[in-house]
Order: sequence, then C-alpha cells, then structure tokens
Amino acid sequence: MNIVPLAVAPMMDWTDRHCRYFHRLLAPSAVLYTEMVTAAALVHGDAGRLLAFNTEEHPVVLQVGGSEPELMRTAAKLAEQAGYDAVNINIGCPSDRVQKGAFGACLMAEPDTVSQCWQAMAEAVSIPVTVKSRIGIDDRDDAAFLDAFVDAVAGAGCTHFDIHARIAILAGLSPKQNREVPPLIYDAVYRQKQRRPDLTVFINGGIVDADAAAAHLQHVDGVMIGRAAYQDPWSLVAFEQLANPDYTPPARAAVVHEMADYVERALGQGASLKHVTRHMLGLFNGLPGARAWRRTLSERAHLDGVGPELLLAALEPLESVAA
Repeated sequence: MNIVPLAVAPMMDWTDRHCRYFHRLLAPSAVLYTEMVTAAALVHGDAGRLLAFNTEEHPVVLQVGGSEPELMRTAAKLAEQAGYDAVNINIGCPSDRVQKGAFGACLMAEPDTVSQCWQAMAEAVSIPVTVKSRIGIDDRDDAAFLDAFVDAVAGAGCTHFDIHARIAILAGLSPKQNREVPPLIYDAVYRQKQRRPDLTVFINGGIVDADAAAAHLQHVDGVMIGRAAYQDPWSLVAFEQLANPDYTPPARAAVVHEMADYVERALGQGASLKHVTRHMLGLFNGLPGARAWRRTLSERAHLDGVGPELLLAALEPLESVAA
C-alpha cells in the first residue's frame, strides 16, 4: 500500500462500509479505516459479514482489537484474504468494554504483548500491519512512557504508527470524554518522528481543517482526520486537495446522485436506507438549505418503501448551491 499523507480515522458506529463509500467520493486518495472489530469476533463469528466492503473503498485498512497473538494472527490472515490493504492494531480505545477484553489503550502498559501480537500478524501476512495508540494512559503520560512503547513495538518490526495526541483516562471518563477532555499535546507526536525518523508517523486528534493539517505535515508523515470528516464531510475535499493539489472535487449534487445509485445497490443487498443516509447528514453544512436536507433524511429515511428517490427529493431545493 502506497503511503499517502491523509487518512480517515477508524470511528466506532460511524466508519462502516456505507460511510467509507461516501467518503471515497470526496477524498479519492485518502486511506480509509474500518470501525474496530475484535479478533475474537472475526475468528468465532460471522467473518464474511464483518469483513465485507466495497471495492471502491481501496485503499482500506481493517482495524482489529485483541491481545492474544494467535487470534490476532488469524484475524490478520482473514483481513488479507478479504482483500484489505493493511491491518491496524487498536491500542487507543479507552472504553470499559475494551478494557474488560484486555485490549485497546490499556495495552500501552504492555508493549511486549503488543509486540508479540504484531509479530504474529506480520509473520502471517504480506500486507502491512500498523499500530494506532494514544500518547499515554492515566498518569503514565511522560515522554519516556511513549518512547518505551514505540521503541518496543518498533523493535518487533512495526514501522507505521498512528498516534492520537491525547492520553487516555482509563477510569472515570467515557469514550466520548476521552476524545475531548484530555488536552491535545501535538509535540508528543512530533517528537516521535524527530527521534525515530525511520518510522512512519501519522498524527490524529482535533484536526479540523486543511490549514491545521498542513501545519502538522511539517512535523509528521501524515494526518488522520476523525470527527471533522464525519460531521462536516465536505471538509474532506480540502484535506484531499492538500494531499493531492491536482484534485478537482465533484459537485455536491453529483455526489448525491452517485450515492443514490449506491443506495439502490445497497438496498438490493439487504441494507436499510437510514443506515446509508445517516452518514450524509452533514454534506451541506454551512449552505442555505442544509437544515431542510438533514430534516428530510432524518425524518423519512426510516419509512417503509422509501428508496434512493428520497436523496434526489432532498437535493432538489439545494440544486442551486450543490452544482
């Protein structure tokens, strides 16, 4: 997989296959990440359903959570067999459910376990195996802690780190609060690239516009965009233009028409209209008619018998600003 300096972060309940298809229309070169799926779910559950994605999503990375090397090895094999471009280990999620499963951010305190998982996965596949972490956990937020984690996992062979520039508070904060309360310390991520120029380092956390992304790219190899990409999807156009200056974005109306075609196919495969349109609510943010667009999709997408024509009907009042 070629490294481009732009990625859309894995986001639980958000970056499903419908969301990723939509984002691909706006950012042709961005690396798209799946929601986290556990290795146990892949090995013991319906792997075919969990791994399904659209070919248009490439380059697409499967994010996996787990702490048992053999399960992680099998999960990586399944990812490669399914056609993913890379597989990423989640060492950043702070939720109680993830901690009870002994993976996610709590594994920053167990770099040897992470190294063993990485090695087991890398030995089993030819696609890249990468790691996404925080800069620390709880009161272990000093530079030496992050240095030791990165060095241990890099020592096992990992060369690509996606680092969310916040610590994770494992007790007392919800996952939502963990995305907002701990302060962003971008210098902690920059420092990893400065002291380990041999590694590929992407920065994640609070990046809301292309100007901020451009500033980060003076210090690291790439930017990973999270909530901004979801809540204001058109912002992906500016991020894409930063990564690919020759990019000419489509008209928003053209994006809606392409999504209407996608909806028709998705419905034929058993998807629900609301599961597609929920990702599109922010497409017209900041433009006249944006509220009506959101209201039409929110109030009608769940109704029986409604299909892709709903998108076109919602678009009609916005044609003048969507061209």
